[in-house]
Amino acid sequence: MERFDAIVVGAGPAGSSAALTLARKGFSTLLVERGRAPGVKGMFGGRIYAWPLADLVPEWAKDCPIERLVIRENLAFLTEDASLTVSFDSPKLAQGRGTSFTAVRAKFDAWLAKKAQDAGAMLVTGIRVDDLWREGGRVRGVSVAPNDHVASDLVVIAEGAASTLVREAGLKADLEPREVSVGIKETVELPAETIQERFGLGEKEGAAYVYAGHASMGLRGGGFLYTNKASVSIGLVVSSEDLSRKKVEVQDLQTKFRMHPAVQRLLRGGKVVEYSAHLVPELGAGMMPQLSTDGVLVVGDAAGFLINNGYTFRGVDLAIASGIAAGEAAEAARSAGGMSKVNLAVYEKFLRARNVLTDLERFRRAPLYMKNERLFDVYPRMLMEIAERMYTVDGSGKERLFDVVLDEASAAKVPKLKMLLDLLHGAGSM
Repeated sequence: MERFDAIVVGAGPAGSSAALTLARKGFSTLLVERGRAPGVKGMFGGRIYAWPLADLVPEWAKDCPIERLVIRENLAFLTEDASLTVSFDSPKLAQGRGTSFTAVRAKFDAWLAKKAQDAGAMLVTGIRVDDLWREGGRVRGVSVAPNDHVASDLVVIAEGAASTLVREAGLKADLEPREVSVGIKETVELPAETIQERFGLGEKEGAAYVYAGHASMGLRGGGFLYTNKASVSIGLVVSSEDLSRKKVEVQDLQTKFRMHPAVQRLLRGGKVVEYSAHLVPELGAGMMPQLSTDGVLVVGDAAGFLINNGYTFRGVDLAIASGIAAGEAAEAARSAGGMSKVNLAVYEKFLRARNVLTDLERFRRAPLYMKNERLFDVYPRMLMEIAERMYTVDGSGKERLFDVVLDEASAAKVPKLKMLLDLLHGAGSM
């Protein structure tokens, strides 16, 4: 029987980061990926906050497959035929540890998995892990077929939001609809020169958009758009509860979103070359499983490590940081005598040291606040009405902005106290 010190299940950002860290610390490490290659079946919006890469691969920028460095942030509100966009443009967004960039998952995952291999981890692809293998009541490795086991002292679960191994380990019950959203993305091919001209970008510069309101047809959720070198990533993240309750097909929402006039102006002449979808952990700290037990650690999406506070979607950076923390916890547990539940509990300390749990807990209330349906229908419409009246000059007598805001607030038929509470709760949650 083959034996390793550690087996990492899933070669996404979390799994490859864990395998790389473990291998560097002298663990014989097996990295198992179900797809034919890392990143082939992985899906994400397309943006990565780079800060944990500075710790994992200090010279990451030299060969990382960066599409574009994000120097412009856009928050856009949509109604059926109008849009209101707030933009922030600064070169400082692409400097230092605060850098973020757009990426293609297949390229990025392959790059990070290769780093793990170079450090000594063994990568095996096209293999599905069926179950955890137990002996004497303790996890002793993984099962890759009914009678085929691979032994290890530690299993790191990095197989995504719909992880079966987390449930098999008894760390969490089955996912509930309220805990996940459905993420859908299309890649639209456009010439690099067209992207640079249309978005007002330099050769290596990129833009990020977050959309609210009619992007999700009033359902709880929102849209995103990221510029790549010669393509644009565009998609939606929508509450699975709302999709089921209102009997809406997410692909229909995506088509309507893509065809919105404000979005079409950016995509005009492009060709859809890729389509993907997956489940997205929605509740962050409110849906985390038990993160460790005898011989097991959970990282990335499998642990619910995602933050959506309305203006940023964070998942990959938390995944990479949690992978590093898992390697650090394994080293500490080995020094303490082995991969017992007690020794591996130190994982939470390393997650806090890297601000993974700290940020998740800080924004714990954001997912609950984002379930407020007024944020996706009433308030975007109200903002649009205010903007339309502000910028319309037709000789009928101009109103003061203050009067317009009060009038539209009354027309929205939401009590002013409730609006104030929504505003205060949002400020405290986001």
